[in-house]
Amino acid sequence: MGRADVPPAGLGEDGRMRQTWELRAEFAQRLSDLYGREVPAYTTLVDVAHQVNRDVVGELGAGAERLGSIERVTAERHGAIRVGTPTELAQLARIFGALGMYPTGFYDLREASTEAAVPVVSTAFRPTDPDELARNPFRVFTSLLATQDRRFFGAELAVRLEAFLARRRLFGPRLLELADLAEAEGGLPPNSADEFLTLATASFALSTEPVDRAWYNELSQISAVAADIGGVGSTHINHLTPRVLDIDELYARMTGLGIEMIDKIQGPPRWAGPDVLLRQTSFKALAEPRRFIEPDGSLGTGSLRVRFGEVEARGIALTRRGRAIYEEQGVLGLPTTEQGLAASRLGVFTLTAVPDRARDGRAPAGPELATLLADGWLRAEPVVYEDFLPRSAAGIFRSNLTSDGSRDAEQQGADLDADWLAGVLQRPLLDPDDVYETRATAAERSALADLDLDLDPRSTL
Repeated sequence: MGRADVPPAGLGEDGRMRQTWELRAEFAQRLSDLYGREVPAYTTLVDVAHQVNRDVVGELGAGAERLGSIERVTAERHGAIRVGTPTELAQLARIFGALGMYPTGFYDLREASTEAAVPVVSTAFRPTDPDELARNPFRVFTSLLATQDRRFFGAELAVRLEAFLARRRLFGPRLLELADLAEAEGGLPPNSADEFLTLATASFALSTEPVDRAWYNELSQISAVAADIGGVGSTHINHLTPRVLDIDELYARMTGLGIEMIDKIQGPPRWAGPDVLLRQTSFKALAEPRRFIEPDGSLGTGSLRVRFGEVEARGIALTRRGRAIYEEQGVLGLPTTEQGLAASRLGVFTLTAVPDRARDGRAPAGPELATLLADGWLRAEPVVYEDFLPRSAAGIFRSNLTSDGSRDAEQQGADLDADWLAGVLQRPLLDPDDVYETRATAAERSALADLDLDLDPRSTL
């Protein structure tokens, strides 16, 4: 992503407070620059995504921007970060809070994959306000290692792992101080903004410190994800994901360039209806050279495969009922048109009134949504899906693991749920369905009021 793709935060000396969205946009840009230096194949991925997007816009025109302007799509990224302790996750929440990014959704990847050991629970930090999403929709899928789950970590190993994690410090006091100030004030003055962004970006750079080979290998026997989180003294970006308008075409072009992709695209298949939810794929994790501390105390060299290049295509958000149908029947259980999704309340849309319809002296018959849409009294605009799919996330993880790891099904799993995670975060954990429903219902009430109608009492998302 070039510097022109994200509006600059403008960290000059003009004395103007740098607003939250500007901090978020600049942070996303700095992370992208960092990751491009660390993983050159990421730059190739971004370039191909841009080429595909330009081609789709050239072919479809304005229709290509139905789910977001090309400026938004070009700038859009989601990152992935993994941490090891509740304290580390709570500190991350403070940093992301400074950027206007709020924990949204609970994802239990322990249960999402039966084929591989993925001992983490996750949330996504992201903006939730539509205006903030339009300015910069940066989101970070953030995973916490479940060290208390005995299916993965026996009691003795868990003690050693938790002691190792307790000794490290991922985020310094000055970074957290500035994060708290930025969240409280809604931004930072120029010098403080630059300091905050510099410290935050450096926190996610790949460390040059040598890795204890024996310790890393021990954790790898349990899970490559566990080793990536708990086998090193720092954290890092695992991937930084651009958004593409035609993920099938991107997959083909990347393969044509000789870049090894994972075996399939995760999420809903391509079908005759509108894009819904989220489709994801990636190139295979690359071998990155690292230094190791050998069992005899000497320094050696080797490589690790933990970071990969993910790309995504986003579709229309589904309501609770729409999601239930998708989970049970797949996309073939859904209407094949946007109007069908809107009228059946299976997709999330914002509604606006079309008052010019009243010029012929007629009035709408009533608040029945399907009729109002069919007769042209209401216009439905799709709401993009801003969140994630647990099975897809686990599928991406598994496709980039060198082994499936192990779990002891005879042991008791830890009871980690959304309420538990909210306690860890020390702030509310938002439900994505509630976020979509609040937005859609408010728009519907406003549109119907413009037509002098009340909300259909049968309506439910």
